[in-house]
Amino acid sequence: MFTGYWGCPPRQVFAKFGRMHPYDEFVDLDVDMSAPSSGLVPDAYCQIVTNIVDNALHLRKDLRLIIAAVGEDKCDGGRFAALILKDLGLPVMEIRNTETERQPVTIATSGLPLIEKVNRIMDGVRLPNKREYQQVKPTHGFWGVPPHDMHLLELFPDATHVYGWTRCVEAGVPADLDLEMYADPGVPTVFYAQTFCQKMAPARYLAEKYNGLYIDCDGPLTNSVIAKVSAFIRMG
Repeated sequence: MFTGYWGCPPRQVFAKFGRMHPYDEFVDLDVDMSAPSSGLVPDAYCQIVTNIVDNALHLRKDLRLIIAAVGEDKCDGGRFAALILKDLGLPVMEIRNTETERQPVTIATSGLPLIEKVNRIMDGVRLPNKREYQQVKPTHGFWGVPPHDMHLLELFPDATHVYGWTRCVEAGVPADLDLEMYADPGVPTVFYAQTFCQKMAPARYLAEKYNGLYIDCDGPLTNSVIAKVSAFIRMG
């Protein structure tokens, strides 16, 4: 059986259900699992929230529970997904992560490849990071959420620092808007948002503020986005 989740629920919630059902596997419903389309959300909609609905319905026979982030730590899309799935009879528990005490950030500022940084940060949603990472001075920055198409992150050099909501997740404070809006001045940074996501507004605003590159992408990575990011990195 699976316990599904999305966003960044408090770790004590994972610990509680891990003790209750030690043989269950936790599965992140945010990510692309190539699940068939449920057809329950519009085509012009956030791909991450679409993933949540499609993945949950695809796995519904094996889902014991869905831990659903629905507060400021996620988005209204997460709240609406929870509503839809509950209405369809899936076992959904709504959670709001209101933690305000920031934990040390070391993965986001390490020399790991960017895709590995983001994967390790998101894996750390359930378990605290106990490893030490070599810190590097940033040559570039990536601001935003983990993209639907993670190949985007392979375009960046290893000395790229992570900002935005993903950095907030490592710090254990996914609803910390002040931290989410932070970026290092003078570091060439790509400000990314999933198309149709409300975070497009702060991404574009911050790109103007820090003289960075704003991009949004709907679903699979396009040649246009690849070209824009690659050129920005080379020029930076």
